[in-house]
Amino acid sequence: MPSDQQLARLTGLLYLLIILCAGFAQGYVRGTLWIPGDAGATIQHIAAAEGLFRLGLVADLLAFLADLAVTVLLFQLLRHVDFTLSLMAAAFRLVAHPAIGSLNLLNHYLVLEVLQGAGQGVFADAAQGVHFLLTAHQYGYLLAGAFFGIHCLLLGILLYRSERFPRLLGILLGLSALGYLLESFGDLLVPGYEATLAMIVGLTAAIGEVSLALYLVVKGLRSPNF
Repeated sequence: MPSDQQLARLTGLLYLLIILCAGFAQGYVRGTLWIPGDAGATIQHIAAAEGLFRLGLVADLLAFLADLAVTVLLFQLLRHVDFTLSLMAAAFRLVAHPAIGSLNLLNHYLVLEVLQGAGQGVFADAAQGVHFLLTAHQYGYLLAGAFFGIHCLLLGILLYRSERFPRLLGILLGLSALGYLLESFGDLLVPGYEATLAMIVGLTAAIGEVSLALYLVVKGLRSPNF
């Protein structure tokens, strides 16, 4: 059986893979090809870079597959702190990405179907269909983000209470949780501040989650008697 140190480093490597794949899919692919408010330009961009759009879908799928493994590994590493809390954290993460996130990829894929002529009779034109599906995908992200925010909060508490991790990591994950929850509920309740909230969640998530992933890869776990 692998040691806890080996499991910790594997968790960190998979977490880095998730961050890279999800960042590429959401931040680069959809961030550059989708032009909010200009469906015509969006269609032209996606049609001209269909391979990139498909690569974004695959990158997201890889991230969600790795996320399922990370969920189990984090539970294994932190269940000694509080079994029930660790199980709850795992449940919220499973619902967020392997469940909601994976199903939400259908909206991404169906954009390609609409561009190829599917959906006639459902949408007035391809531009309307693409806009509708990408908007649905964006709101799917927000729904998943609410569950993931709760996960980050519970994970932060577990890290803070564990003697095998620096308490600072727990605080940073708590800030990540705040960012995710602000974006999800803020976009749903107070439209118009999407860019600001996206910047907040991007900053807090990057600091908290990247710090945890790098710590797991470089340090692993501290001695229980640290």
